[in-house]
Amino acid sequence: MNVTHELNMSKIPNELKLLLEIIKSESEVDNEHFSKPDWDLFLELALHHRLYPLLYTKIAKLDYSWIPKKVIKSLHIYYQQNTFRMLHLSGEMEKLCKLFTENKIRPLFLKGPILAETLYGDISKRTSGDLDILVPINDLDKANELLIAQGYNKDEYIQTVLNDWKWRHHHFTYFHPMKGTKIEIHWRLHPSPSKEPSFDELWERKRVSSLTSYPTYYMGYEDLFYFLITHGARHGWSRLRWLQDINQIMQKEISWTFVKQLLNQTQSSHIGGQSLILASALFNTQINEELIPLLRKRPKKLAKAAIYYLEQMVNLHNEPVPEDIAKYHSNHLFSLMSIQQKGVYFLSILHPFHTDVETLSLPKKLHFLYFPLRPFLWIWRKTKNYVLLRRILR
Repeated sequence: MNVTHELNMSKIPNELKLLLEIIKSESEVDNEHFSKPDWDLFLELALHHRLYPLLYTKIAKLDYSWIPKKVIKSLHIYYQQNTFRMLHLSGEMEKLCKLFTENKIRPLFLKGPILAETLYGDISKRTSGDLDILVPINDLDKANELLIAQGYNKDEYIQTVLNDWKWRHHHFTYFHPMKGTKIEIHWRLHPSPSKEPSFDELWERKRVSSLTSYPTYYMGYEDLFYFLITHGARHGWSRLRWLQDINQIMQKEISWTFVKQLLNQTQSSHIGGQSLILASALFNTQINEELIPLLRKRPKKLAKAAIYYLEQMVNLHNEPVPEDIAKYHSNHLFSLMSIQQKGVYFLSILHPFHTDVETLSLPKKLHFLYFPLRPFLWIWRKTKNYVLLRRILR
């Protein structure tokens, strides 16, 4: 079923609307409604939203003589570069899967080439900058040793106190300086306060990929749907590739009854509704009748709020994020939480942060004292910053 939802898209760039029309259409798009597009912006948006591989394959099939040749040539170059990168990642994925499996680590690949092949049937039609691998938390040390031995360097950006890394964060990052390959080792799908299936549940429902000769595993379609909607929502759907993924997975044979149970268990039914409304509005996604009950008032409100991320090229991955965008995104993330998750979030604020250690350094055996000291350390930091600000303004 196709559901039309009225979202205010008047501030979305005309060039982005043209891009979406080309991707959605099975025939050549008439350019009458898209007069004098800014082709530099068109190309920039295709790159930002990571839709350029799919866009190029659409343009290459049809006669788009009204698109400047330099734009098509640029898309072709980026398309080729992405294909080579995905082939490289496919080889590294198979190698790491074999390495982990032989060392009794169960790896589940979350995205990368395995997702491109699963959803699009062709690794060249989707981009990926790294490999995301989910492993049991008890195997993190072993996985770290294996990756270091393979020449990977760990990015020690996580600052932690009293083991809060286990729930405040959800992955470690590794980079191979010679191969130029980035790896993210996950022990959770998302950071707290998300609710999600256990690793054993995900492993029990896993699927095997046909992309590699060595058995490589990824999540079952129902779990993958849950992961894709919650991952995209957590990033504000600021890259339309994530909504295109939703459009693709909706075409798979999925137990939607189980999906609804899973979304209910993980308190994310409203996020499922948000993703379907956005996918339907932007990609004409066909929505299964069983999922219509998800399209309620709250999901509609969340979908309307996500349009903000499409009105400009919001990049949440590059620090520092502009203050106005950071504030909007923080509020949007809070709006995605269930009542229970909001309760967990407020409780997590009472747990010591690494900034408390920076404010007052205590021996590790006395770190428990940061719990009663946290309010005072917070006040001290605020007071210190206020005094510093007054000195600067004098």
